[in-house]
Amino acid sequence: MKLKKILSAVLAVSMMAAVTGCGGTATESGSEATQAAAGETQATEAAADGAENDSAAVVVTGEVAAPESSDGYTEPTAEEFAELYGTEEPINITIYSQLANYSGELTGWFAELMKKKYNCVMTIIPDSDGTFDTRMESGNLGDIIVFGSTGNDYQRAATEGMLFDWNEDDILSDYGAYVKDNMPYALKNNANLNNSIGAGEVVYGFGHNVASSPEDHEAFFYTMDIRWDLYKELGYPEVKTIDDLYQLFVDMKKICPTDEAGNETYAVSMWPDWDGNMVMYAKAFATCYWGYDEMGFGLYDVENGVYHDALEPDGPYLKSLKFFNKLYQAGLVDPNSITQTYDKMSEKAQNGGIFFSIFDYAGSALYNSENHLTEGKAMYPMVPADASPLCYGMNVMGGNRVWTIGANSEYPELCMAIINYLATPEGYMTYNYGPKDVCWYYDENGNSCLTELGESAFKDRKGTIMPDEWGGISFNEGTFQANNTTWSKDATNPDSNGETYNAENWASRRADTNYDILQDWRDKNNGNYNAQEYMNTTNYKVSLATSYAESSKSDELELVWEQVKNTIVTSSWNAIYAESDEEFDSIVADMSAKVQEYDPEGVCLAWCENEAKIRCALEDQVR
Repeated sequence: MKLKKILSAVLAVSMMAAVTGCGGTATESGSEATQAAAGETQATEAAADGAENDSAAVVVTGEVAAPESSDGYTEPTAEEFAELYGTEEPINITIYSQLANYSGELTGWFAELMKKKYNCVMTIIPDSDGTFDTRMESGNLGDIIVFGSTGNDYQRAATEGMLFDWNEDDILSDYGAYVKDNMPYALKNNANLNNSIGAGEVVYGFGHNVASSPEDHEAFFYTMDIRWDLYKELGYPEVKTIDDLYQLFVDMKKICPTDEAGNETYAVSMWPDWDGNMVMYAKAFATCYWGYDEMGFGLYDVENGVYHDALEPDGPYLKSLKFFNKLYQAGLVDPNSITQTYDKMSEKAQNGGIFFSIFDYAGSALYNSENHLTEGKAMYPMVPADASPLCYGMNVMGGNRVWTIGANSEYPELCMAIINYLATPEGYMTYNYGPKDVCWYYDENGNSCLTELGESAFKDRKGTIMPDEWGGISFNEGTFQANNTTWSKDATNPDSNGETYNAENWASRRADTNYDILQDWRDKNNGNYNAQEYMNTTNYKVSLATSYAESSKSDELELVWEQVKNTIVTSSWNAIYAESDEEFDSIVADMSAKVQEYDPEGVCLAWCENEAKIRCALEDQVR
C-alpha cells in the first residue's frame, strides 16, 4: 500500500470496534487513502461484540497547522531554577524510563549540556521485572517517567494519582510553551485517553514521534540490511523468496566464515533485552518480511484488520520462528543470542560478525564506518521480491511511548522545561545529532548541516569521541539514554528552510559519493540515492496512524497474561535453538499445550482479537 495522504486524525481514545468484519477491502499497493472534506468534524459511533463500552470518536479533518519556529520562545535558565528551588547545588533529576538500556548517572555530552543549561544531573533507571511495581509501592515513580506504552502500567499510574497534571499551576504554559503551542493534538489525545480510563480529562503528557503533518509515512527502519560487499562478491544472486534469502546467508558464510576479530560469523545475532509478549526479533521479522504489526500475543494485518495469534499453525509468528531455527540448524544464528545484551550484539555487528539485520540501526548504522566504507565494505538494504516491509503512518497525535512527570517530583517545573526543550527544533536536533554549532548548524540558506564532528558521529556513533568539554567519551555513550523521542524524525523542522529533522534527506549531505561500495549499491538499485528512496520502491505496507491505545486488563487477566507471556517467550527461544525439525515441532506443540493449560478459557486470545477490532475500526475512518 502506498499511502500518499492521510488528512484525517482521530482524537478520542475510544473503545470502538466494527459492527461487521473490520477493514472492508484490503488496500492495494498504489492506492490512495480516502481524503476527508476539509474543515469537517464528525462523530461516529460503532459497537462490537466483546467491546467493553461504546464511545464516540471525534474525527478532525482538514489542514493541520505547521509547527512554529523556536524564535520568540524564551527558555528558563539555570539561575532561574536556582532561585526557584533555593539552591546553587546541582539539581538531581531521576528519570525512570521503560525504554532505557542504561542504568546510573548520565555522563557524556548530553549530561554536560544539561549541566550548562539547567545545572541538573540526571540518573536513569531502566525497567526490569518488578521495577514498576516497586516504584508504585514507594509512592514515587521518578521525576520524569517515560512509559513504553499506554497499557496497564501507564493506566495504573494515571488512575492512582502517580502522574503530575501538566496544567496544575500553569506549568505547561510557563515551562512548556513550545509543547503547548505546537503539539495540541498530542496533548488532547492524552487528555482523552486519561478521561476514557477514569483519570479525568487531564493532561499527563504526550506520546512519542509526533508528526508535523498527517501526510505520508515515517522513515523506514525495517530495512533488511545485508552485507552488500559479500552480496557483490557472490555475483548479486536474485533473491525472490525467504528460501532465497536463506541460501544467500549460507553462501555468504562460505566466503566469510570469520569476522575482523577472528570470531565465527552468523547471518543474525539477536538479543533478548527487548522481548515482550513474544521474542522481539522473531515478531519483528514478521513485521519486516510480511508487514504485520505486533499486537498482544500475535500479529495484526494492517490492511484488513485480521489478527493472527502467535500459536496459529503456519501463522506469521511460527513461520518466523521456523526460519530462525532453519538458520540455527545451518550454523547461521549466533548461539549467544539468548543471553547477550544489545550492546554485545552491537560489537559483533561493528566487527562484521553478521550478514543481516532487520533494523537499520542494528545493521548499517553500526557497520558502515568510515574505515569499512573506504575498504569497500558496507551493509545496505536488499528486500526480497515477495517481502512487504512495514512502515508507520505519521501521527499528529503522537505514539504510545509517553513523556510524563511524576506527581511527587520536587522539580516539576524543571522536568517540564527539559521535556519542552527536547520538543523545540534546537532541542530535537541536539537530541539526534549533538550540541548545536559543535555537531550541526544552519547555513546562510537555512539548510541543516552537520559539522565534521557531527558527520563523524552520524556515521559512527560508537567510534566518534566527543571533545573533553563535552564529556570526552563516545558520542553514543553520551546520548540521552532515556531512549524516547518527541517529534518524528521525518517531521518538518520549522527552524530550517523546510527540511525535516532526518539528516538522511538534507540537501547539504546530498552529494556524489566517495565510496565505490555505495555507488555500486546505487547503480544496482536504479540510482536510488539512499535507503529511504530505495525502500519507497518496495512493496511496503503502512500502519495507519490513529488514536488507538491498548485497553486495560483486569488483575485476573494480568495474572494469566504473565504466565502465557513467559511460556511463549521461553518456548520460542527453545524452538529457535532446536537441533532438528522434529524437536522444533515438539517444542511448539508443548508451548501450545502449556498456553492452553494456563488459559483454558482463551481469555488472552479473546482480549487480543477484541483489540484488533477496536484498532481496525479507528483505521477504517482514515483509510
